[in-house]
Amino acid sequence: MTLAEFWFVLVGFLFAGYFLLEGFDFGVGMLLPALGRDDTGRRVMINTIGPVWDMNETWLIVAGASLFAAFPYWYATLFSGFYLPLLLILVALILRGVAFEYRGKVDDPVWRQRWDIAIVAGSVVPALLWGVAFANILRGVPINANGDFTGNLFTLLNPYGLLGGLATVVLFATYGAIFVALKTVGDIRYEARALAAKIGVVAVVLGAGFLVWTQLQHGDLGSLVLSVLTAVALVAGLAANAREREGWAFGLVAAAVVGLVATLFVALFPDVMPSTTDPAYSLTVENASSTPKTLAVMSWIAAFGLPVVLLYQGWTYWVFRKRIGRHSIPTSPQHGAAPVAGS
Repeated sequence: MTLAEFWFVLVGFLFAGYFLLEGFDFGVGMLLPALGRDDTGRRVMINTIGPVWDMNETWLIVAGASLFAAFPYWYATLFSGFYLPLLLILVALILRGVAFEYRGKVDDPVWRQRWDIAIVAGSVVPALLWGVAFANILRGVPINANGDFTGNLFTLLNPYGLLGGLATVVLFATYGAIFVALKTVGDIRYEARALAAKIGVVAVVLGAGFLVWTQLQHGDLGSLVLSVLTAVALVAGLAANAREREGWAFGLVAAAVVGLVATLFVALFPDVMPSTTDPAYSLTVENASSTPKTLAVMSWIAAFGLPVVLLYQGWTYWVFRKRIGRHSIPTSPQHGAAPVAGS
């Protein structure tokens, strides 16, 4: 394995880690009106991700920085060609983060309702657009001989890309509902489990359609194996949810999220951005990467830094592993996303 190939795998790992952790954050946010029947219920939902949502987002920063340093040509073409969708994702993430912090600053139902809408929008928009973006990266986009994207926003809004976006939305919604069931006690736990079962059916249908389309158009043996494992993990997760085994359900759906990302990266290799203009213009792992010396230095940094990040984040989840419920919510009107200690 060359250093360029190693960093392609590592970039895939970082994006898989981002969707593994941020996926249920998106799901919790988009389900806020469905499960949070009153303000206390919504506060319970927000507090399930309160201790971790901002830490989960750092995986995107690390993935983007690694992409910039390891594959500058890929980064340049991607961020120029997908500028508007990525800008919308960034704005949505900022809006959601501000909403978490500001919704409890004023004791007014209208104030909180507006910020709750921001949380929902800030969860649905990135979930949709990430699916559209990655589907188009795999499908290929018009790139000229200079490596410049020559399409526009409507180029990305093709049936395959939109199916990818819808599939990620319902998958993350299912993931979020199961996470709420895993982290709560009382009525919201049972309501979340029932909602996960309903949304999960849609996730299976759309996910299967997207994986089949991916395999028929872009797949190989490796992506076929991963597609099957992804589908099995999702169905098994829903079965575990139906049997009230929330820990197993969450773990299996998490595996399906990782499997989906892995399927896309395996099907993409050795390209990083295929060109629909001319295959000769495609960006590949080799022609889009940095110099071997740069990749070698980055590898040493990753070898020391990544284990520390994983240990720290694992410790954080362990500290905040307990279930919470209405009894965990203080009566103070100042209630943003701050978690109850030890909850």
